[in-house]
Amino acid sequence: MDTSLENSSDLQSQFEEIEALSSIYGDEWCVIDEASRIFCIRISEDIHGPKWSVCLQISLPENYPNKAPPKYQINAGWLRGPDRIRLSNCLEELYLQNAGESILYLWVEKIREFLIERTQANTGPDTNTALTTEEEVAYWDDFDISDFSALKLNTEHAHLFSSSSADEELPPIKHGETITDRRSSFQAHLAPVLTSKQIKMVIDQLYGNKKIAGATHNIYAYRIYCEDKRMFLQDCEDDGETAAGGRLLHLLQILDVRNVLVVVSRWYGGILLGPDRFKHINNCARNILIQEGYLESMDEGLHAGGKSRKSKIKKMK
Repeated sequence: MDTSLENSSDLQSQFEEIEALSSIYGDEWCVIDEASRIFCIRISEDIHGPKWSVCLQISLPENYPNKAPPKYQINAGWLRGPDRIRLSNCLEELYLQNAGESILYLWVEKIREFLIERTQANTGPDTNTALTTEEEVAYWDDFDISDFSALKLNTEHAHLFSSSSADEELPPIKHGETITDRRSSFQAHLAPVLTSKQIKMVIDQLYGNKKIAGATHNIYAYRIYCEDKRMFLQDCEDDGETAAGGRLLHLLQILDVRNVLVVVSRWYGGILLGPDRFKHINNCARNILIQEGYLESMDEGLHAGGKSRKSKIKKMK
């Protein structure tokens, strides 16, 4: 592939990943320098004892994710010696295991698991060495990104087609809350699916609703996991909202939700929303996934025994 085309593909992947992470983590996610692609996220666990907090700062090279890892800095005054090395090794090992793929969500959740593990061990941070907010700001001003060697990757993307039986039933369809912005409205719809035929059945059923059929766009994405082949059947549809389907599918991939179809309807209100429309589409999708139990909400994830915010795979009957 031409180098310029590769770079364009990488930058598009980065844009979609950052957009999804911003939707998932909200205020915990922060843009340091958008032009230089430097971001940070604060990860904390303070439910079971002393507050543990890590700031992960990330810089994305032009050839991430296909050929290079993110550059990163772990900012935590209490994290020293073997523990810091162990956490760094975990992040780098995750990258090597998922080379060529978007890795930031996995990194954040790995750090969260590390914090929960430390909290449950009842070994709180040394408050005398923890950084104050002002010290963290000063620390970041002197930021020096760590790096490790880029690897030449060779990845293959396989496609599979699921079989279906003639007597399949229409899966239950759930509807999410509406988001309205400047007279445009967005609403998500979700159904558990196991075959391509079920996807068509759900789409046809939704279009049987005059309001949904009259939406300006009905964007959708789905992911079905084939257990025997250990592969995914997944695809998306923009329905005239350029790149919206791909962004929606990317969100499902980052959250690792399986056996589900998500449709987001948009009714255009006459005022251009710019990039905000993609934020609303992702937020609608994320909200209905939480509503239907495919992943934990942020607050629930921390209060329910300190579990990490990983997606839950729905058990299909």
